[in-house]
Amino acid sequence: MDGDGTASGTGAPGPNLLVVFHSRTGSTQALCDRAVGAATAAAGDEVHIRVLDAFSAGPDDVLWAHGILLVTPANFGYMSGALKDFFERVYHPCLERTAGLPYGLVVKGDTDVDGALSSVERITTGLRWRRVLPPVTVVGATAPSDLERAEELGATLAAGMAAGIF
Repeated sequence: MDGDGTASGTGAPGPNLLVVFHSRTGSTQALCDRAVGAATAAAGDEVHIRVLDAFSAGPDDVLWAHGILLVTPANFGYMSGALKDFFERVYHPCLERTAGLPYGLVVKGDTDVDGALSSVERITTGLRWRRVLPPVTVVGATAPSDLERAEELGATLAAGMAAGIF
């Protein structure tokens, strides 16, 4: 990654994948890191990847993207406050300009992820974004199989973008 969070060689043509994440304890970060690593390996230089904390990502980043991966913990039956803040800042500036944007989703919770999953889906439905893969949901401690599922999601999303499927 370059210093601005973008993949090297972003001057070359190709789709742009934005990864927006939040993590306090590190378990959601581990899932994000595995998804990004697999996306990078799967797409190589064909997809430019920008990874940003939810508080740092904004409308310009979403408008840059041809696809997006959202990674959030489930807090109090909802997405993280940071991801909610991201959506509040990008919703109106992006509403009419990002319809059909393909996205993937990873949600990690200690006891439940249903509320977080449904809240993200309500907002992305309002934005008219298109979820292209089943979400990766993790409840409880993160197991090696959960990391593998995050890798598969990241790789499939990036490879699908590179191939023009998404």
